[in-house]
Amino acid sequence: MHSRHRGGNMGLLLLLSQIIHVGFDNIPTVTLITMALNIYLFLSPLKPLLNVCISVHETWNRKDWKRLFYSPFHHADDWHLYFNMVSMLYKGIKLEPRLGTKWFAYMLSVFSVMTGVVYLVLEILLEELMEDHSYKMQCAVGFSGVLFALKVVNNHYNPGGTSYILGIPVQKQYACWGELIAIHLIAPGTSFVGHLSGILVGLLYTKGPLKNLMEACADGVFSNTSRRHVRFNNQGYSGYNSFNYDASNYRTNYAGGMTEEEQLEAAIRASLNDCGAYSNGRRPYTFRSEGQLSEEEMRQKRIYRFTR
Repeated sequence: MHSRHRGGNMGLLLLLSQIIHVGFDNIPTVTLITMALNIYLFLSPLKPLLNVCISVHETWNRKDWKRLFYSPFHHADDWHLYFNMVSMLYKGIKLEPRLGTKWFAYMLSVFSVMTGVVYLVLEILLEELMEDHSYKMQCAVGFSGVLFALKVVNNHYNPGGTSYILGIPVQKQYACWGELIAIHLIAPGTSFVGHLSGILVGLLYTKGPLKNLMEACADGVFSNTSRRHVRFNNQGYSGYNSFNYDASNYRTNYAGGMTEEEQLEAAIRASLNDCGAYSNGRRPYTFRSEGQLSEEEMRQKRIYRFTR
């Protein structure tokens, strides 16, 4: 374990405050466990970020497939963790009761791996199309890709309505694309390809074959006993042990009347203002390789981008 000591950890404190404010009893089980795992691995990461981030060079070329499982659950800093887990809290309260605990856990597991796979495919394609070998060195960590996939699923099951992104009204069905661009503009150190990977995985689930494949594979995942108590429908895998939280009250009771997009925008702006847009010693998430270095130096310096 590599304990992470960071000055202040304001993002972590705000996250814990938000969780306490919502109340542990109001957070569905899988959502709470997922958040707890992310927080634990932030405080006691399995390995340094350079050894868990996902990239074409490290994961595909060097066959370090463990990174597909490690990278989503590690975060670059406390604000990165805060943004992702607040978003996870919102989406979990909305989706887990609707889809059922078992299916939601299954979905998170599949999405965690699939976003990494799609990320690698996109980076390989970009390397070939742009003839730029730096794409295979871009390395990402974080749960954002999974969250973008969940956002697509949530908008699919809750169609209609309008979201406001940077003050601009956007139809919910296109909100994920607007947020993809907005986050890249506000925080350019984040991984555009990582977020795009999540959107594509969400579309594979809602519009493509992924959901059917997951349903077909579920027979091998769940026991015969479990299958007698669950049913498939057009909303996913629903069990009689589903939680019955009133997700519609989340915005009013727990979010100060703000939507998820408004909370995210306010949090990013507050973070950038607090750290002087990285002018007070807090580094951005983007790094580039520097010339011809030794093998070990390249391993330490060639990481182009950490977050997704």
